[in-house]
Amino acid sequence: MSDTLRFDGRAVIVTGAGGGLGRSHALFFGSRGASVVVNDLGVSRTGEGASTRAADVVVEEIRAAGGKAVANYDSVLDGDKIVDTAMKAFGRVDIVINNAGILKDVSFARMTDEQWKLIFQVHVDGAYKVLKAAWPIFRKQKFGRVINTTSAAGIYGNFGKSGCIRMS
Repeated sequence: MSDTLRFDGRAVIVTGAGGGLGRSHALFFGSRGASVVVNDLGVSRTGEGASTRAADVVVEEIRAAGGKAVANYDSVLDGDKIVDTAMKAFGRVDIVINNAGILKDVSFARMTDEQWKLIFQVHVDGAYKVLKAAWPIFRKQKFGRVINTTSAAGIYGNFGKSGCIRMS
């Protein structure tokens, strides 16, 4: 009997999977037998631009290692489209990893309402939208798992940011 945890027959959605921690999640689950939806808009860390390359590269890495993966380039605000990708490609969704995020590297005092709105939309509304779309599938299957990730900055904050404001 193997001591390696396997996810054969499971389908995993990873948002923000084109780089960083999301990429690591996608590669891990792909290496352990899961079918992976690699969701990424291909934007910069600050939310600008767009490219399919980030997601495509991760899909290629998973496939080259013998795994199953498809790319999805939709915004997390269109969570239903991401879940539809999983259903069309794999016929199921078992795990949602909400990892997509952007950074507006500006102090709290200088942050605009628009910058805050975009951060909130991606990090909070996006996680809700993807999970909301997957939830009926989880209920029907009587199985589903959710992982919400954040960075150290999200937990501890950075100097001058809203998570860690220092007035001196």
